[in-house]
Order: sequence, then structure tokens, then C-alpha cells
Amino acid sequence: MRGLKATRVYGVLRRLKESGLVALTGKGHVGAGRGVVTPFKGRGKPERKKQPNREHARLRSPGERANAALKDGRVLRKRRCCPLHAGEIARAILVLQARETG
Repeated sequence: MRGLKATRVYGVLRRLKESGLVALTGKGHVGAGRGVVTPFKGRGKPERKKQPNREHARLRSPGERANAALKDGRVLRKRRCCPLHAGEIARAILVLQARETG
């Protein structure tokens, strides 16, 4: 299970709403509800729709790069430590990614 169905099953949208946070998602989550910001779809968009899409991509890209580093799996497969430390390694990757993007 993944995507929008998983967010509904696990109550992610409800928890975001309760905490007052907003989720930046891809175009596949259009119609997910309040608290979910998706980019505008389609080609030939006017500038008033292009600029919000650029801002959306700028805010979302650090998390996307960090997830790509974790999904690559090379870092976690090549580790030479106790498996219990994998979570610490994942957190370190996210922190370094955030620091790199400023």
C-alpha cells in the first residue's frame, strides 16, 4: 500500500491537520483534502500558475533528494555497524541534506 491510500489508512492527513502542518505533495495527490498542497497540472500554464509550481518544487526538493539517497540503499547496505544504528544513519543523511540546501 502506498500513495494516497496509505496516507488515508494511516491517518497522515488527519494528523497533519491536527498539528497545523501542510504537506507538499506531487500531482498524484490532487483532491487529497485540506492541508495538502499540490502543483498545478497541464502544459502551457500562465505565469501566475508557473511561479507557485517553482516555489513548490524549491520547497519540496530537499526532502526528495534525501529520500532518493535513502532509497538508493547503497549507504545502508554498505554499513559496517550494528543494524540498530541504521536509523541514526538515516537521520544523519536527512540532517546533512538539509544543511547542504541551506
